[in-house]
Amino acid sequence: MMNRRAFLAASAAAAALPALPRTARAATPLVFQASWVNDAEFSGYFLGIDEGYFAAEGLDLTYLSGGPDVIPESTLVAGRADLTLTTPDTTIKAISEQGAPFRIIGAQYQKNPLGIVSLAKAPITTAQDLVGKTIAVPPVNTISVQAMLAINGIDPASVNIVPYAYDPTPLIKGEIDASLDFTTNVPFTIESMGEKAVSVLLYDLGFTIYNDTVVVTEETLKTRRPELVAWLKAARKGWEANLADPAVWPPKWMDTWFKGTGRSIENEIYFNTAQKPLIGAPGGIFSMTEEDIAKNIAALDRVGIKGRREMFDTTLLEEIG
Repeated sequence: MMNRRAFLAASAAAAALPALPRTARAATPLVFQASWVNDAEFSGYFLGIDEGYFAAEGLDLTYLSGGPDVIPESTLVAGRADLTLTTPDTTIKAISEQGAPFRIIGAQYQKNPLGIVSLAKAPITTAQDLVGKTIAVPPVNTISVQAMLAINGIDPASVNIVPYAYDPTPLIKGEIDASLDFTTNVPFTIESMGEKAVSVLLYDLGFTIYNDTVVVTEETLKTRRPELVAWLKAARKGWEANLADPAVWPPKWMDTWFKGTGRSIENEIYFNTAQKPLIGAPGGIFSMTEEDIAKNIAALDRVGIKGRREMFDTTLLEEIG
């Protein structure tokens, strides 16, 4: 064993040697699947990537755009992504009925932006207003509308539900009475076509669920917890910076993230501004309170989707404060 004098001499000699360069820590790859095509709905992530927030947390983030043909949960099962954004109704249904190994670890939208959009000259602002009317609904959201009708005691047979292809033209032409879409976006499109739109959130009609819930598999939650916490931290920072002034960032992405979408920057600013009150939360962006989790479970139960508290994991959010 080296005695004290020898140890001190060796230490002094080592201190005199030139310092070796430090090796930079390699960033950890992480793949994130968005739930729709690039628009203001994902502004916080765009900003986080561009401003280096994810990189600062040690992540090499790959962003995958979504679209009408993308089923977010399927990308997790297939191993193409590590985390994704979903609607809690489809995710919880998959867990409860198919045994899917998913966990919800955060919620981008505290209040689901999906709502009923109609024309001001023939407004639909209550659930009862839908009786005898025709509403166009994307197939993936049929469960949500059925839940809202059940909550309000309305016979689904009294409402004519037809498929919706994310195009407000049938509403403008009077072929339908309303459509189900993002209230943060479609009213702008309708008004640019010369009509005044009105909208009401499904959330405000009693279907009290989140949207763009952050979902991972149980295996990812177990094996990649530090990376998931880092993602939540960086994504929250990106959203906070974006929502500080919703008009600042969309113009910067005209030739990058928003290139080729066919949407105007004015539309994206409208969207970004309209979503601000739906995302913000006293506990911080992505937070999930016990009260709101209970509301989600109760709302889904009305249409036979059996949610349980353990399907939601709030412990990662607690680690970022």
